[in-house]
Amino acid sequence: MKIPIDRAAAIGKVVRASRKAQKIRQDDAAGSIGVSENFLGKVERGGESVQWGKLFQVLEGLGVRVMVDVPESVAAYLDTQAARGDKP
Repeated sequence: MKIPIDRAAAIGKVVRASRKAQKIRQDDAAGSIGVSENFLGKVERGGESVQWGKLFQVLEGLGVRVMVDVPESVAAYLDTQAARGDKP
């Protein structure tokens, strides 16, 4: 299912729903993912200033994939860069 994300609170709702759907308590999820319960709570509440690396760690730990829908011109540019061996 694709869910539009336009603010931190929207991704927080996804994280919370993913955890609850798996019937995992917040403290257990945080421990198994390797982040603090405080950090996970901040993500779930839609905290505006979280560490990107840890956020992606949480998403991966809960089985949430992140994809970005970009205009064709951006995709073409990225393809050109990849063909040249440049990193995005």
